[in-house]
Amino acid sequence: MTDTIKLRSQRWLANDDFRTANHRSRFMQMGFERKDWEGKPVVAIINSWSEFNPCHSHFRQRVEDVRRGILQEGGFALEMPSMSLNDALVKPSALLYRNMMAMEIEEMIRCYPIDAVVLMGGCDKTTPAMLLGAISAGVPAIFLPAGPMQRGHFGGRTLGSGSDAFKFWDEHRAGRISDAQWEGIIGGIARGPGTCMTMGTASTMTAIVEALGMSLPGASSIPAVDAAHQRLAAQTGRRIVGMVLENLRPARILTRCAFLNAITVAMAMGCSTNAIIHIIALARRAGHADVGLEDFDRASRRVPVVANIRPNGDSGYLMEDFFLAGGLPALMSRLGALLHLDEICVTGESLRVHVSPAQVLNEDVIRPLARPVYGEGALAVLRGNLAPDGCVIKPSAMSPKFMNHRGPALVFDDYPSLKRMLDDPDAEVTEDHVILLRNAGPKGGPGMPEWGMIPLPLKLIRQGVRDMLRVSDARMSGTSYGACVLHVAPEAWVGGPLALVQTGDLIVVDVPARRIRLDVEDAELDRRRAAWVAPPARFGRGYGRMFAEHILQADQGCDMDFLLTQTGASAGEPDIF
Repeated sequence: MTDTIKLRSQRWLANDDFRTANHRSRFMQMGFERKDWEGKPVVAIINSWSEFNPCHSHFRQRVEDVRRGILQEGGFALEMPSMSLNDALVKPSALLYRNMMAMEIEEMIRCYPIDAVVLMGGCDKTTPAMLLGAISAGVPAIFLPAGPMQRGHFGGRTLGSGSDAFKFWDEHRAGRISDAQWEGIIGGIARGPGTCMTMGTASTMTAIVEALGMSLPGASSIPAVDAAHQRLAAQTGRRIVGMVLENLRPARILTRCAFLNAITVAMAMGCSTNAIIHIIALARRAGHADVGLEDFDRASRRVPVVANIRPNGDSGYLMEDFFLAGGLPALMSRLGALLHLDEICVTGESLRVHVSPAQVLNEDVIRPLARPVYGEGALAVLRGNLAPDGCVIKPSAMSPKFMNHRGPALVFDDYPSLKRMLDDPDAEVTEDHVILLRNAGPKGGPGMPEWGMIPLPLKLIRQGVRDMLRVSDARMSGTSYGACVLHVAPEAWVGGPLALVQTGDLIVVDVPARRIRLDVEDAELDRRRAAWVAPPARFGRGYGRMFAEHILQADQGCDMDFLLTQTGASAGEPDIF
């Protein structure tokens, strides 16, 4: 079956020498024989299952569905475990370890006799991490998303993971929800395997991967517990064998236009702010250094939010509703001329082939362009003297009254001091203040923890306030909402303008004009800059030190500077056999 293509694995298995015999012996040690692998693509199923990652808890079974598909199509399947990053549990930040996981994936592919890979991920950072590694390794690759979990429920109402947790926590802090009710909410909001069923980072990133063409059409929204997900796993296994025979590698799929498609889809989905960091990182790995913040802002001006999924909109729809409404192919069919539909995907066919026949089955879940959830894209990129390299805000999930705002800064250098103010019922804070948290960026966090959706002060919660302007160099969860300015670049830790702000300084935000400004004279900022002292290094050893010395800023995707590659160039092969 492999007459037309030389398999990479043959370098390990097909020669007539002692070293090759030893390789074959190790396969035989596991109970395999020549007919299992000879002349067949060796496909690694890279599985990020872990008991620390409930989003992937069904992967133990799902890997067998993938294996079934590979064997049906004549491939040889071997499972390979990888790191597993659960955003809720990993501290200080899963983004800190995204690049570590990407390096692991890349190196495992390079050092073993692997012809192609199925990537099993879904929880926020596992998706970009796996794709980053596969892009650099350069072998045929296909992504299998974990799928969103089923709807949450408590007390007769539907709950959305993350988004409703934030809302009900504020009500609990205000004394409107009892301890027993809160315990019921946190027990009912996540009822089984799968990723967050809101339009958080997990669903954002799997939709982006599908829009890029790196997973099967329709894959990103199939619920984890649906039998269709088992069938998807087997279909993914079958398709990866075909990709080997066609020599269909990531470099052929991941063009600049593919990334523009991903940005357009992200905007229409009401995406997580984290999408910006990950798309830029993926594009630069693929050799498209010209994909940047400007592309997001252009898309945000012309692409409305049409996916009516929490935390966008007010209907309460979740990812299962989106799946039943037709999923991503249906949404992409709505976008029409806004997309480059001649780009190919893992099927080897154009997106047009899969998008054109798709139908929207619920007009309220996937809105027409003329009746959007929000008239512009989900995100807006702001620039000014406070963020010369840009920052991001999510207008589709904030109170409109803060689209234009001028208020005094309330500055905090670390999260513990911020938390003391937030929990103080007598804090000197008003709704007009701009809460500013710094030293929470890529180096300062470290790894940009999701501290950017700063909780509202208890004093204001009790007054009925439910939004206010907040500014930081941190990130926020994709399930979050509110008037939060994030990813301020350069970050304070490296001396960005955020480091120079003092409590009482006026901050001006104008979202329609895409501006953010610190209303302080240049001469005064120069004086403060001259007095600024760089903080000490966070790490003295290990991966943390490598991260701190090589991490790029948020506007550059937070990748390592030494990991960027050129389009179509694999990371290289081992020299010793």
